[in-house]
Amino acid sequence: MKLSLSWIKDYVSIPEDTDLKKLAYDLTMSTVEVEDVEYLARRFDNMVVGVIEKIEAHPNADKLRVCKVDIGGGEVKDIVCGGINLKEGMRVAVSCPGAVVRWHGEGEPVVIKNSKLRGVESFGMICASEEIGLGELFPSSQEAEILDLSAFDVPAGTPLAKALDMDDVILEIDNKSMTNRPDLWGHYGIAREIAALYDLPLVTIDPYKTDVASDFKVEINDPDRCTRYIGVEMSGVGVKPSPYMMQNRIWKAGMRPINALVDITNYVMLATGNPTHAFDADNITDHIVVRHAASGEKLTLLNEKELELCPDDLVITDSEGPVALAGVMGGAKDSILPDTKRVILEVANFESTGIRRTALRYDTRTEASSRYEKAVDPERCDQALALSMKYFKELYPELKVTGFCDNYVKPLKKAEIDVSLSWLAKRIGKTLPNEVIRKKLELLGFEVEIAGDNMHVIAPAWRSTGDISIKDDVMEEVARMYGYDNFEPTAFTTSFDHAINQKDQDLIRNIKEYLAGRCGMQEVYTYPWMNDIFVNAVLQTTEGVLKLSTPPAPDLSYIRCSLLPNLCEAVVKNERYFNDFSIFEEALVFFDKNYSTPYDPAESLPEQRRHIGGAFASSVKNITELFREAKGVLEYMPRFTHMEGFEFKKEEKPVWADNVVWLNIWRGDEKIGDMGLLSKKVSLECGIKNLSVMLFELDASRLQPLKSRTNKFTHLAEYPEVEYDISMLFDSEAVWNDIYDAIMGQKKASALVKNADFVDEYRGKQIPEGKKSVTIRLTIGSGEKTLTSQEIENAANQVMKKLGKKLNAQLRTQ
Repeated sequence: MKLSLSWIKDYVSIPEDTDLKKLAYDLTMSTVEVEDVEYLARRFDNMVVGVIEKIEAHPNADKLRVCKVDIGGGEVKDIVCGGINLKEGMRVAVSCPGAVVRWHGEGEPVVIKNSKLRGVESFGMICASEEIGLGELFPSSQEAEILDLSAFDVPAGTPLAKALDMDDVILEIDNKSMTNRPDLWGHYGIAREIAALYDLPLVTIDPYKTDVASDFKVEINDPDRCTRYIGVEMSGVGVKPSPYMMQNRIWKAGMRPINALVDITNYVMLATGNPTHAFDADNITDHIVVRHAASGEKLTLLNEKELELCPDDLVITDSEGPVALAGVMGGAKDSILPDTKRVILEVANFESTGIRRTALRYDTRTEASSRYEKAVDPERCDQALALSMKYFKELYPELKVTGFCDNYVKPLKKAEIDVSLSWLAKRIGKTLPNEVIRKKLELLGFEVEIAGDNMHVIAPAWRSTGDISIKDDVMEEVARMYGYDNFEPTAFTTSFDHAINQKDQDLIRNIKEYLAGRCGMQEVYTYPWMNDIFVNAVLQTTEGVLKLSTPPAPDLSYIRCSLLPNLCEAVVKNERYFNDFSIFEEALVFFDKNYSTPYDPAESLPEQRRHIGGAFASSVKNITELFREAKGVLEYMPRFTHMEGFEFKKEEKPVWADNVVWLNIWRGDEKIGDMGLLSKKVSLECGIKNLSVMLFELDASRLQPLKSRTNKFTHLAEYPEVEYDISMLFDSEAVWNDIYDAIMGQKKASALVKNADFVDEYRGKQIPEGKKSVTIRLTIGSGEKTLTSQEIENAANQVMKKLGKKLNAQLRTQ
């Protein structure tokens, strides 16, 4: 937010010798963050008002003129100019050598120098408004139009900043630093804060009073969404330019002046922080009603955006329908028009949360909605009304108030808080005299009563809409007004009794290090939204998927509920450069269910979970190799990341997976993920042309670190161990997990068998139909002696016997 210091001085008399750097520092340390202090006049260094005495034709260019310009001090300079509206006696803005301008208002700034234009010496430059940054304050009607300053009765040579009242200081405030301070969203609020900081008198704005009697009325159907609405019906007005002072201040605050009727409403909003609006009274039928919109009701806004409203929207209506989106923007049909002669002024107060929802729903955030959504207090309507009527009467002496209604349906209740003085002293770390505390709070508008150790505080209206609600808020007010710099720094002590091992926090990090370091995978980061192509291909449904109300692009409307669509998109992008790679991502996913919040139910958030997903893509490996690589990464993950294990089952085929190559990942009775080969159909829909892709996704929030890590020392084998391969015939449906359990389960086939590894699987002419050959590598050894050949054979025979009994396996003989 931009603030004009000269405007602030209308309300508080800041001493002329005040150090502006100190003012900015004090505001930053106590109230809001001042990001920048700009001395506005510096934009117009080496620029003066010149008077054109004579215009002559350029000898070498038909569209150029040679102007003899009085720039003050008895100097008349020749300046070559191509302006189409030049005339003798005209006051113009002259940029002398050393001034900085933008040619035609575009491109990079350039420094003006004496030069020759088509053979004629030219001193400086006669400027258009866009070239010196004043295009919005002095809009030109056509290209090549020079800024005409004839309305400013100043002598030639007057510095341009002085002539245009630009000798001002602009304070730029960080909006985020005052999100919870709706009282500061206007010049008067900042003036009130400065008055409190330096104990200066503040100019009061007396309420507007009228005894107009009429049948004009305002009806409010929802007092919770609209607590107050003041309507003033006036005649004797018209569309004309506002005074330069008003236009200048609106421009300094970062807005664009339009006409007197609109400028008054914007000026008052920038002054008080309370938005106002003016309707063309001739287009308002009957009286004003503030109500919820009907489902499907239409409204065209001032910016020509046509809305289809919903019942959550609050609208201003007449007997024919909506005329404005309450607190956001007026309607095109009933706002100020070129022939407006009568107006209805709206000075209202709307509930903050509803305004924020509406503005976000239609992607229409305005200066008005930005203020209302911070929770403006309804008492401020009195200030906004008083200033509005002051300027209406000044600009329109013939004005007549024909109707007035102040419907204050839900008066504000000021916040009242009891604070223990001993608690206050303990929390701020310093015992302050009671009178110091009282004075600091009273300077801010608080009412204070102290009885013994208790202080009863009543917050002012402008701080009672949520800003001041608990005793900690009062503590903050005392501390910041006393000055944080005035508290002596005190070293605090703490003791660390023992190390804290946060296994839950470490697990995700361990998994990422395992995937990247030990498995050689590349970590990727993707946006939280998903491309519709990959959503339709991979997920094949949008049921339960959250849709963004304002997506970054039309085809990026869904927020991720799975990591796989974005991983497939990453595969497509990398296929151009690599024929064998593996990637993984760890991120939050969102589900349209289980909404919860400790605050307002309307602000509830969807369920969020942390997932880990990966993709193994290759055109050089066959599917078997790719499957083993992916499964191996997952199988060894618990061991290397110190978490509880999981197992693989085939129960629910993922919609994106091949019909054969897939597995579910289970932990106990809960499915926590899937892995499998991306089906050919899905691959083609994604645009994956030549790669086979193996995917996996785990719900990381379901993974559990090992509760303890008890290490037991085991000697390396002191006697030789032997690897012994056996090939056996199993039913085609047999899986490795069952084979391994039969060999190495709780009842081991043989105590001498230390491990069993899968070698390969074979189906062919030599293998009976419905069977497959599995080669198993047994590691056989003893911790007591070197085994004989017969002992090794016996151990292998025990394994084959166990497999035959449990899985109907037979030794392969050919």
